[in-house]
Amino acid sequence: MTRSGATNLADLLHATAAARPDDVAFVDAVTARETTWATLDASVDAMAAGLRRHGLERGDRVALMLGNRIEFVAVYFATLRAGMVALPLNTAYTAHEVADLLARSGARLLVADESVEEVAGLATADVPTDLVVVGDRDYLAIERAGHRADAPRPDAEEFDPESLAVLLFTSGTSGPSRGAMLSHRALLANIEQLRGIDPEPVQPDDVVLVVLPLFHVYALNAVLGMAVATGARSVLVPRFSPTQTLELVRTFEVTNVPAAPPVFVAWSHVPDLDHQLAGVRTLVSGAAPLAPSVFTAFAELAGQPVWEGYGLTEAAPVVSSTMVGRRPKPGCVGSPLPGVEVRLVDEAGEDADEDDPGEIWVRGANLFSGYWPDGSDGPDADGWYATGDVAYRDEDGDLHLVDRRRDLIIVSGFNVYPFEIEQVIASHPDVAEVAVVGIPHEHTGEAVKAFVAPLPGRAVTREQIAALCESRLARFKCPTVIELVERLPHSSTGKIARARLRAGDA
Repeated sequence: MTRSGATNLADLLHATAAARPDDVAFVDAVTARETTWATLDASVDAMAAGLRRHGLERGDRVALMLGNRIEFVAVYFATLRAGMVALPLNTAYTAHEVADLLARSGARLLVADESVEEVAGLATADVPTDLVVVGDRDYLAIERAGHRADAPRPDAEEFDPESLAVLLFTSGTSGPSRGAMLSHRALLANIEQLRGIDPEPVQPDDVVLVVLPLFHVYALNAVLGMAVATGARSVLVPRFSPTQTLELVRTFEVTNVPAAPPVFVAWSHVPDLDHQLAGVRTLVSGAAPLAPSVFTAFAELAGQPVWEGYGLTEAAPVVSSTMVGRRPKPGCVGSPLPGVEVRLVDEAGEDADEDDPGEIWVRGANLFSGYWPDGSDGPDADGWYATGDVAYRDEDGDLHLVDRRRDLIIVSGFNVYPFEIEQVIASHPDVAEVAVVGIPHEHTGEAVKAFVAPLPGRAVTREQIAALCESRLARFKCPTVIELVERLPHSSTGKIARARLRAGDA
């Protein structure tokens, strides 16, 4: 049990509503619609009862295909309060992708945005999943049913925090996507660990910009969960636009901005950035590495640092942060959160030598319960989970990511980590972004290919990139193919879509 006494994540909402009933909890940036903590808590209670009256039971999966809007928050917490399992889905998924995840999860209900109604309809056509669209009569019927006197309420007996709360399917870059099973215990623990940082990353008087998609674990728990736990006000933004989002920052007096690297890359080109962000006191980057050049340039333009962290879905999600030691450094993801243990392990399964990179192993109450449906490949008997990520510790004990093992390139038997090459190329002053992948080679097994996107208005040549690599890297690490592109493809959470690059879709 956490210090809050919560065993169900939705308990945090109830506690905040009791403490700050009339304070504004969430603002829809598009419509300027607001809800207070007390109103939201009552809506969640009614929705939870309505889901039960709809015929759903504890443990049933409820899929959410919703954008950043108040309805996402209400349905998400109602699902958890009712003892059901939330299955957040990317609103950009195709009908085929949605149908696959609905079938594999056994979801009983899909709650969708009006904007994706057609996709949701096609996805549920051949699976035993009910569909309700926000605002339609079925959705409103669930809400109304929850207000009836005979509507079943959440059970009064003590809730088991090991119960499954959220099912999140990972990107599957090393194979088919897998559903990470996150319990109430894991989600609550990571919020508690984040709050153990001094000072806390989110303060009760903060106004938090929620532009990260809520279907991603970073926004779902490290942003939304933290805001609910602390009582901070959240401004929900459905999509990012550099200038329009900065206008929202000023309009709603935002003080806390958690985002992904593309946001900071885009804002690096906005004039008078320090004045634009004058009211912001905390800037956090996650979901993907922030290029050192962008980190440095942005800090100079904004007049304050960007705090970085490292996490993964299976850790609910945050493992480390530069906020822990208050040491923002380019290319650094900081130290483990309070309550999180990290080992760096070599190929032999032993602790890596000092200064040597090793695979990140994590242990803590925030870890997942294995993969759906049987809990396979979760933490080992001693509680350790091997992440597949490689890092080293600097002289301060802070972590620096080297690469994903699954993105490893093997050239003539030698291991090549793309991130190392990307760091070298990203040091060129005219480079905005770079991604390195392995391509087949008849003589060496694999060869290195680099995709390079220059900064807007700048120019860079293949010859310049090749010369830079040759001056900094062993020959077998140097790209044999350098492709200049206008921009790199990204996932909705800001990660470079390596699979699309490998497939030739730059």
